[in-house]
Formats: sequence, C-alpha cells, structure tokens
Amino acid sequence: MASIPSRSNAVPAEPVRPRRPVLPDRADPSRVLDFPKRPKRLVQAPEAAPAPAQVPAGPGFRRRPYVRRPKLGQVLLEMGAITASDLARALVLQRRLSARLGDVLVRRGMVTESTLAEALGQQRGMGLAGPAPRGSATDDAMARRMPVSMAMTYRALPWRRVGGRPLIATSRPEMIDDLRETLPPEFRDALFAVVTDAAIEARLHEIHGQSLAREAESRVPDAISCRRWRSRTGAAALALLVMAIAATALLWPVSTLRVATAVGLLVMAANLGLRIAAALAMRRRPYGFRSGRPSEEVDRKLPCVSILVPLHREPEIAGPLTERLSRIDYPRELLDICLVVEEDDTQTLDALAASELPRWMRVIPVPDGQPRTKPRAMNYALNFTRGAIVGIYDAEDAPAPDQILAVTRRFQTAPEDVVCLQGRLDYYNPTRNWMSRCFTIEYANWFRLVLPGIARLGLVVPLGGTTLFFRREALEEVGGWDAHNVTEDADLGVRLARRGYRTEIIETTTLEEANASPGAWIKQRSRWVKGYIMTWAVHSRRPIRLWRDLGTRRFFGFHLLFLGSVLSPLLIPVLWSMAIIPFGIHHPILDWLPGRGPMWLGVLVLSATAISMTVTAIGCSAAHHRRLRRWIPTLELYFPLATLAVLKALLELVARPFHWDKTTHGAFGGTDGAGISSLEKLLAAADDNPSLRSSHPA
Repeated sequence: MASIPSRSNAVPAEPVRPRRPVLPDRADPSRVLDFPKRPKRLVQAPEAAPAPAQVPAGPGFRRRPYVRRPKLGQVLLEMGAITASDLARALVLQRRLSARLGDVLVRRGMVTESTLAEALGQQRGMGLAGPAPRGSATDDAMARRMPVSMAMTYRALPWRRVGGRPLIATSRPEMIDDLRETLPPEFRDALFAVVTDAAIEARLHEIHGQSLAREAESRVPDAISCRRWRSRTGAAALALLVMAIAATALLWPVSTLRVATAVGLLVMAANLGLRIAAALAMRRRPYGFRSGRPSEEVDRKLPCVSILVPLHREPEIAGPLTERLSRIDYPRELLDICLVVEEDDTQTLDALAASELPRWMRVIPVPDGQPRTKPRAMNYALNFTRGAIVGIYDAEDAPAPDQILAVTRRFQTAPEDVVCLQGRLDYYNPTRNWMSRCFTIEYANWFRLVLPGIARLGLVVPLGGTTLFFRREALEEVGGWDAHNVTEDADLGVRLARRGYRTEIIETTTLEEANASPGAWIKQRSRWVKGYIMTWAVHSRRPIRLWRDLGTRRFFGFHLLFLGSVLSPLLIPVLWSMAIIPFGIHHPILDWLPGRGPMWLGVLVLSATAISMTVTAIGCSAAHHRRLRRWIPTLELYFPLATLAVLKALLELVARPFHWDKTTHGAFGGTDGAGISSLEKLLAAADDNPSLRSSHPA
C-alpha cells in the first residue's frame, strides 16, 4: 500500500472563497407547515457561502498550488488495468453521458472499485486509506463530528488519526480542495487518502445510521403526519363514532337504514359523476397534446436516476427482480438501483449477497427502528441516493424497458411545477383466476381512465405506491414520506398538491402481480383503506388551511376521492338491501319517495349500474384488456370484498393504526420471463382508442 505523503511543505496561500456552498445538514421541516406558494423556479440559486474564518496558518487548510497531474486513463493504462480500446470506448461514453470516467469504467465492468481507488491515489500522489477502523470509540467520535450532509456531498469521512493528525478518506479526491475550505476547524490540518465509494457508504451507515434512521421516522412535521394518531383523539373519536352508529342502528333500525340508504345513493352518484367527468376529460383533448417547453430541448444530457426498491422477507424474489430490472434500457452510468432492506432481514440480505448484483445495483440496509414500514425505509435510503430523479418500484415489478428514458425526457420538457410522474400499472397474471381478472379490470379502469382524468381535471392525484418518479429537490422539500402512514404514496400526493406542485400520468406501463386470493386481497385493500382514512383525517385537521392550500375545486375533489373511496364499499350492503323492492317487499327508503318515486329510484339505480359498466368497459379499451370485458358484470360480486376490507381497516385504526399488512410477492405466478416478455410486446403496441391514452394535464 502506498504511504500517505506528508503535506508539511505545502506552499502557504491566502484563503479563498469556496466554489460551492456548504449544504445544510437538513432542510428545516417546519417549512412544510405553512405551505407557502412555490417559487417561480423549482430551486433558487444559492447565495455564495461566506469566506472561511481566518485560522492560524497551517499546511492543512490552504489550497495547494496547481500541479499538472496525469490523466486517469493514462494511469490505468500504465497500471495495465485497462486496454487502449477500453479507454477509447469509455471516453466516448463519458463525453456522451457527461459522466465521470471512473463511473463509466466501473459500471461497464472494465475496472473494479479497488483498482479505481488505487489509480486515483496514484494520479494525485495520495495513499490508500485502508480498511475502516473497527471498535475504536475515538475514531467513531471523530467521524461523527463531520456533518453528515458534508460527508455525503463530498463522499468523505474522517477515518483515523495518523501522527496526531486526522486522516480523511474520500472516494472523490477531485473535491478535496473544496472540502478542505468548508471543514470544521479541527479538521483543517487533515491528511487525505483515497478509499472506494462502497467503503465510504458502509462507514456512513455505521457512523450515522442510527441518527439518519431516527430522522427518517419524523421527516414530516407533526401537524401533517400520522405519527401522533394514537396520542391524539383520532382513534378515540373513531371508536366513539362506530359505537354511536351501532347504538343508533339498534335503537332505531328503520330510520338508520333509511338514512344509510340515502347516503349510499348520494355517494354512488358522486363517485359515478367523478368517473364520468374523468372519462369526458380524457376525450376532450386529442392524443398527442403535450404541455411544457419546446420539444427541441429534449436533446439535453440525461440525468442520473435513482430507483428505490423496498424488500422485506423476500429472499426468493432476488433473482427474478435482478433479471427484470436488467432489462431497463438506460445508461448504466446514470442508473442507481437501490435495494432497500431492513438490516435484520438476513434471509433477503444473504440472497442478494449470493446473487452477484450488477455494479449499478446496490443494497442499502436500514437500521432497526419503529415503525417498521416501507416509507420509513425509503426515507432512510433517500439520504444515499445519487440521482436528480428518484423513482419507486415494488419487488415484483416488471417495468417497460424504455420507461426511465421516457420519464427523464418528460421531466426535461414539462413545466417546473410538474414534480411527479405516475406510470400506469398493469398485471402480468390476469388469467390466474376470477379474482385476478377482476383486479386487472379495476386497475385498467383506474390507471388508464380515472387517474389520468383526475389529473386533467386538476384535482389532487392520489399516487400509487410504485412506478412513481420525483424531482428530488421537490421530494426533499415536502419532507419525503410519512413513515407512519400505510398509504404513504397517497399522502405524498396530497402534500405535493398543497405546495402547488402537479402530478402527471405518463404513458409507460409497469407490470406487477395481482393478488389472486380473497385473504391476500382483503389484507392489501384494508391497508389501502386505513391509509386513506388516516390521510383524510390528518389533512382535515385544519380544513380552512387545506381549502386555502388546494383551492375550492381540489378541496372538494380531495374529500370526494378519499371519503368516497371508504364510504362507497362500506355502504354496499345497504344498497344491496334495495334488491328486495322489485319483489314487493317494503324498504324504508320508499317512505321518503312520493308518487312515482319508487319507479324513478329503480330507473336511477339501473341507469347508474349501466353507466358504471360502460365506463369500466371504456377503461378496458386496450387490446390486451378487451377479452376481460365479459367479466365486468361479475364485479358486482367482487366489490363486496372491499366491505370486509373497510371493516378490517376500521378495527385496525383503533387497535394498531401503524401495522403494515405486507403483500406477499411471487405467490400467484406469472413471473417467468417468457410470460412477461409476451405481455410487454402487447403493451408496446398502441391502444386502439387513442383518446384514452394517458397524457399530460394542462
């Protein structure tokens, strides 16, 4: 190992202003409370940082004189680590992608990280830092004194002491001059050495993991978070409401049924009206409409994209997941796939370790803590992502190969207030059984008709949990995800809307696995319903402020979407009770209907059912969905399962509001590569009805 050179002969120089500002340790989350109007630009240009304070002269903090260094490629050639043809190919990719040469070489498998670190050390006359210290309280304490944001920005961390001076290890030696000028005074005389990026990241997890995990649990302020649900009156109020309804039903059963039926009819009409409005909005503009800046700007350089893939107790999914994600058509130098795993999930970690992950895919272990939820894990992993765009996939997802390219191109042309893109979701096992067929019909209607229509109407878009892509600055600005909300995606969509940001539905599809058993379906749906209730309750704590943040149209749309999604399945049994009317049996609702009222009620219900089925059929206009249309009438038997899910969700809101009913992946087949490839070919074909394709709102 090369020795660490002494810097005692450095030429003194006057302190200079740093070329980049020091990043704050973390944005003040209290800003989220006031929901100020968004700035004209997504991120304001930062002010120049003040010049560093004068400190006693010493060799460590002064900028070294310019030294002509050999090129990194030349060093690697002299080491025999690469061939001339490898270097030529890497240089072409570097210029085309605006990537670091070292990243190109590592991601393309031309050199290892260790070889790259050795070459960087030789290039700059620096030694290698060696393995991270273990079990030294002194070294650990020294490492913690460097702000974590500084360590992540400069990919550097205090390693140990050498001759009484701190040794700082870095994987980015080209940033040392900037780092030296922003260091705390105690590190101004530090020595520097090179280490691999993986070693820096592992040491960051070790030193700052617990503090980052605690921060991940509370990034969203109390006023708009679910974490104080149990300590506040929410659960108690819900329990009292349920008991009051039950007591009323026992004391006045006829009147209760009459009122419940009337409410059910109103909710049915409101939901149907929303679906009709969404369908009409999708037909209002011809396909091809695009908002945003001129298309010639699309030729800009591609950004780095980080994808978070949360995994939990899924050792069997590692191999298929790697295969599916490897089909993504995006430059590997700009792709950062982060597999997020709880550190005590040894089964999944061992399976990933044995699967030889590609160099552009890495594992981020999440320290133990509560609540044990997907959003908490993603908040923690967000600290370690490298991309300007952050995306989310589920473990069983099979994204379209060109999906990330489509996302980056859309972000380049979209207005700056469009900070989130939601892709369409579909299922790769729709023919497994009757339930998977119904689930596929429901998803087709939601992601190809209702959700794009909602976006075009300018309403709050309740995000799905996967195939989501964010501008990183906006995601961090609103506080990431609420670690205590079991539908963190829908909640995030509301918080983005309250900031004045917009979500678009983009024409790219991810295939995932449909739950094909009633038990698994109810568990998953109850978690969604529970999260919707919590999201609605949290954001309704201050209704006047919510109204001001969203505006009138989005305010009422928010209540219709979230409350309607809960009340509609809850009242299905009440609406079914009207089936006795055609048989001449008296129903209490008839007491409120004079004259020909019963006849018009029958016409209303039948018309609503017919319109609902028609809208659902329109949502199934894609070629690969048309064969499912004959199953649409059976949805009347499918939706009552949601009633059981709502009842389960209400019980859990009182007993265990933060419990995460995990969805089991890989249990219902359809994940083989041949099956997915055949369906992707069908998805790649254009839909027969162009007016129903997803598009971007004004």
